[in-house]
Amino acid sequence: QVQLVESGGGLVQPGGSLRLSCKASSSIFAIYTMGWFRQAPGNLRDMVAQISAGGHTNYLDSVKGRFTVSRDNATNTVYLQMNSLKAEDTAVYYCNYVQAPRPWGQGTQVTVSS
Repeated sequence: QVQLVESGGGLVQPGGSLRLSCKASSSIFAIYTMGWFRQAPGNLRDMVAQISAGGHTNYLDSVKGRFTVSRDNATNTVYLQMNSLKAEDTAVYYCNYVQAPRPWGQGTQVTVSS
């Protein structure tokens, strides 16, 4: 059973930064596109960023220029660097395989508030 464990969330003021991490317990991590998703209360879960096995990235328009996704295939870890955070970035953040989603992890709460 593949497990996805997210960490790094917290409470931050507008304009602040956070770095999220997601560790996958799978030997196939390196060949799959990984995505970061977020879900705010009352909203659907949206993809925020994704990174292919080769390092190609895509972002939700609202986070372009502020968020950066990266991965370390040696440690089965995907990261999301979030800068210039806004109140509307408040959500629970999750990672998952994009093409073949696995059971969702517990996520990590990001709260942007003054």
